[in-house]
Amino acid sequence: MKAELGGRIDTIDGYNAAQVQGDREICGALAAIIDEHLAGAESKIWHAHPVWFLDGNPIVGYSKLKGCVRLLFWSGQSFETPGLKPEGTFKAAEARYTSASDIDRDLLIRWLDEARTVQWDYKNIMKKKRLDRLS
Repeated sequence: MKAELGGRIDTIDGYNAAQVQGDREICGALAAIIDEHLAGAESKIWHAHPVWFLDGNPIVGYSKLKGCVRLLFWSGQSFETPGLKPEGTFKAAEARYTSASDIDRDLLIRWLDEARTVQWDYKNIMKKKRLDRLS
């Protein structure tokens, strides 16, 4: 179901449904695994992409890029589990998928487990003007 407000997609299901078939499968698989293993996390469309939060802090999200779907962990550079590539100038790290079959469920679950315990304080970065480690 595609849910829109004023031309903007406002739900994760709507975001996923708006993708072409292959990307829709990737997004659906990622959302299902994330929802299952981050039970209790808040999820919403944030800056036009699906994002999951713990205590108001962004943890994981994904977005459609040209040629792939990018999975982003805001604190991923601090994870011990290998497989993520650094992204940006802070602590974020990513994985990119071109097919749902590229998703290694067990590896993704390990990253999600780490995401619960390894967090940098992105929620307050603008107020504090620095990035502090939460856990």
